[in-house]
Amino acid sequence: MKKLSHFDAAGSPRMVDVSAKPDTLRTARAHAFVRIRPAVLRRLPENPKGDPLEIARIAGIAAAKKTAELIPLCHPLLLTHAGVEVSVRRNGVEIVASAATLAPTGVEMEALTAASVAALTVYDMIKALDKSVEIQDVYLLEKTGGKSRAFHRTPRRR
Repeated sequence: MKKLSHFDAAGSPRMVDVSAKPDTLRTARAHAFVRIRPAVLRRLPENPKGDPLEIARIAGIAAAKKTAELIPLCHPLLLTHAGVEVSVRRNGVEIVASAATLAPTGVEMEALTAASVAALTVYDMIKALDKSVEIQDVYLLEKTGGKSRAFHRTPRRR
């Protein structure tokens, strides 16, 4: 069985030492979906708290930059890019977050954190209209860079 990198020989959690790894361009994209009833979707433009989609986009970008503060064993990274695309779909809001860095470790967690926080922000912005909103399908779409192979997943269509 493969040794887990986030545990030392005694089984205690640890931050992985990446100091010997070279800086390379690393990218990641992640997905989240916020299921929203059509009647509530139609009311998004008149939301009394403001534009939930734009607030979610900004929240996701801010979250990507704070990933190491939220996930205990993540390395703090200097991001060269953080972005969030938010699109209205028939049954809700689709979120695709992206992150990039020139570093010795990947940015999957930054992209996943951005997508997750953007989805949570959509919920927060519309919970007064409907508390039955569901956050679904949070997953990694792709990653590039580093010594492991690139990863690509086909997103589910809504």
